Amino acid sequence: MTEAEIKALLEKQRDFYKSGATLDIKFRIGQLKKLYSCIEKYENEISLALKADLGKSNFEGFMCEIGMALSEISYMIRHTKRFAKRKAVKTPLAQFASKSYRQPIPYGNTLIMSPWNYPFLLTIGPLANAIAAGNTAILKPSAYSKNTSVIIEKIILECFSPEYISVVTGGRNENKALLEQKFDFVFFTGSQAVGKEVLHHTAEHLTPAVLELGGKSPCIVDGSANIELAARRIVFGKYLNCGQTCVAPDYILCEKSVKDKFIAEVVKQIELQYGKDPLNNTDYGKIINEKHFMRICGLIDKEKVVYGGKSDAETNQIEPTVMDNVTESDAVMQEEIFGPIMPILTFDDFDKIVDHLKDKDKPLALYLFSHNKKHINRVTRELSYGGGCINDVIIHLATSEMGFGGVGESGMGSYHGKDGFDAFSHYKSIVDKKTFIDLPMRYQPYNKFFEKLLRIFLK
Repeated sequence: MTEAEIKALLEKQRDFYKSGATLDIKFRIGQLKKLYSCIEKYENEISLALKADLGKSNFEGFMCEIGMALSEISYMIRHTKRFAKRKAVKTPLAQFASKSYRQPIPYGNTLIMSPWNYPFLLTIGPLANAIAAGNTAILKPSAYSKNTSVIIEKIILECFSPEYISVVTGGRNENKALLEQKFDFVFFTGSQAVGKEVLHHTAEHLTPAVLELGGKSPCIVDGSANIELAARRIVFGKYLNCGQTCVAPDYILCEKSVKDKFIAEVVKQIELQYGKDPLNNTDYGKIINEKHFMRICGLIDKEKVVYGGKSDAETNQIEPTVMDNVTESDAVMQEEIFGPIMPILTFDDFDKIVDHLKDKDKPLALYLFSHNKKHINRVTRELSYGGGCINDVIIHLATSEMGFGGVGESGMGSYHGKDGFDAFSHYKSIVDKKTFIDLPMRYQPYNKFFEKLLRIFLK
């Protein structure tokens, strides 16, 4: 799509939003129901697209994408009416007689830019929030996950008119053309590097934005942890979608006294969950493309590999890999891995590890496996990160009851459920002043009696 066509599309969406059609709550809920039904209708095609792009099995595709998208839509169907109501707040005595309330209104015309690693969920989830809040939306899925983009466009065309919800496919030229436009709100999920570009463009128009980025999310395993269960859950989260998950445990910080046992359990769990030959496991996925495949392979130090390490350039697959004796200076610790490599670093002093993490970039997620209450309290109270789990990984984002988002270098803003509705809404503060009385104290000429009265009201 050319820049001129994108501009014309946005103008049509502006006109549609100005018509007031999206302000009607019944309209919003009806559109969400339509989207839900259409996703159910094309579930098989969505699964095939996810398989083609990322090698995801039907089970993983439904568990991590289709099912979660449907869950978010159904949550918004149930709660949009309540979320959209004005919220009464207390009025100061000095404003007598009046009523005060906060009224959520849509931002208006929104842009949703989604990534390739969870291409369906991370497009449809934010869209459900945008629709519930009463916005129009232009969706820009990643060019890397082209098969999923095709089915997303098919669903959107069947469900909605282009002046309401539309899809723009393509690559960098389309991204650039979209970011040159003045939207009322931008929602972006992707890398830190591209996130900076998005924020630069939105700043030009003073457009509010939510950025869901990534980073190196640490996973701490201390000596009090249930090592067998920790290994099982970490292997699941680390190698899910071949490590191409923004909240995957990026690296392990393991207490030295339990490291050998932990590695043995990790190896055991890899073989239990993926088999002894993961590259021939039809449920094991692949790296999105050759570029990322080569990048990840370049992070593997064969001398430090204690399990896995094999790859297949023809299928863009890399075995679940474990590296031991990793240091901060190793290549695998210089960037977000976003692949099936588990680097293991060790520590002796838990307090020093916490203090060390305070000096690092704020990660999107942090995980702690421990039964030590002091350790748990230190991590949850003192460290800054987007979100996380105690004695598990990843599952904190699988709910519409809590917001999901980053902080600092890992992003800004959050979504899911009520937080998603709020992200795509502006809350107007309104005072409804009555006319049957008009207190004179605020008007000139001022006098000492009114000053004393004012001090009583305001203190």
